[in-house]
Parts: sequence; structure tokens; C-alpha cells
Amino acid sequence: MPIRVVVCDDQELVRTGFVTIIDAQPDLVVVGEAADGEEAVRVTRRERPDVVVMDIRMPLLDGIEATRRIAGPHISDAARVLVVTTFSLDGLVYDALRAGASGFLLKDARPAELTEAIRTIAAGDSLIAPAVTRTLIGRYGDRLRPSVQDAAIFEALTAREREVLILVAEGLSNAEIAAQLVISHETVKTYVSRILTKLQVRDRVQAVVLAHRAGLAAWS
Repeated sequence: MPIRVVVCDDQELVRTGFVTIIDAQPDLVVVGEAADGEEAVRVTRRERPDVVVMDIRMPLLDGIEATRRIAGPHISDAARVLVVTTFSLDGLVYDALRAGASGFLLKDARPAELTEAIRTIAAGDSLIAPAVTRTLIGRYGDRLRPSVQDAAIFEALTAREREVLILVAEGLSNAEIAAQLVISHETVKTYVSRILTKLQVRDRVQAVVLAHRAGLAAWS
């Protein structure tokens, strides 16, 4: 079965471009479109797609609130959301990730990067470019206020798991972590899986947000 996708963007030209790129792939199919946030919520709830491609700036209801309503932490059977927007809006990306987005991609990404991002998120993984992670944390670190409640949950992690999480939070990919720690790629995947389970988060994006809120930088 192909991966079912809903595309949400208020600019018809952009939305049509995404649809064309996605539908050209044999394993992907667009099952719905939305031009505003309220429509995005309705279409997602009706179609139950594998991935929602979501713009942030949309009329009636912005992409952040739309993401919260379909992928928030208290939503059962939450959708997996790929936020696709411009770098000029990166002040809102942190809020989108907190709202439940599973990944973030810039609108100037190549078509192949978009389709691969959709496949990655549909497979249950998350995606956020390392450079974007560093930029967001660097620019908006003052919004990531440490919390005693957040910090306490990390006590369940082993020393090695904390080490891996620090590298994840710095934006390193699994392959880069494997090279730096001189362990196999599969071992890194196992550590990441354990970390997500212990932190009770859905994916590595949420783990990164939680880690920085808890003052992860102080560990390194």
C-alpha cells in the first residue's frame, strides 16, 4: 500500500507543486489537500493519512495549532506531521515541534528530500536537519527553560544513553553518532529506541525538545 499524504499550504502554487512531486512517486499518494488550518484538521481526521505535510503560516487556524489538534501529546491515534516552511519563520518551528510535529524541512529542500522525509516519518522515525536543530536551539535557547519535572525523568537513563542523547540533541545523525562513539549504526538505533521509551516520547524530535528544556547542555 502506498504512503497516504495530506498536503496543507495556503499558497495554491506551492501546494500544487508538492502534490505533483509526491504523486510522481510510486509509493506515495496524496489523499487530501487543505488551504487553511481548519481544513487541515478536518481533512486529516477524515482521511487518516500516514503523513501530513503542514505549512505554519495559514489563515483561520495556523499550522501550529492545527498540528496540536491532530498530533498533540493528548491526541489518541495522533497524525505524523512534517512541517515544511521557510527559514524566515524559524521562530515558530520550536512551537510546532512542541505541538507534536515529527519533522521539519525547509521549503527550499530538493524534491527528493521532501519525498524521503515523508517516507522517514511514515516509517515512525523523525526528521530535523542538524543545522536547523543547532540554529533553533541557538536562537531560542531562552525559551527552553529547565524544569525540575523534566530533569527528573532523565535519571532513568544510563550514562551511555545520556551520552547518545546529548549527541542527538546536538543534531547528529545516527551514522555520525556511531562514528563518534565508535559503535555500530544498529547499536545507536537500539540506544535511541531505549531513550524514547524511557523518556516516554514518540520520536527523537520530542526527545531533543525535552532534553533542552531540562538543561541538557549542562551535562556535556
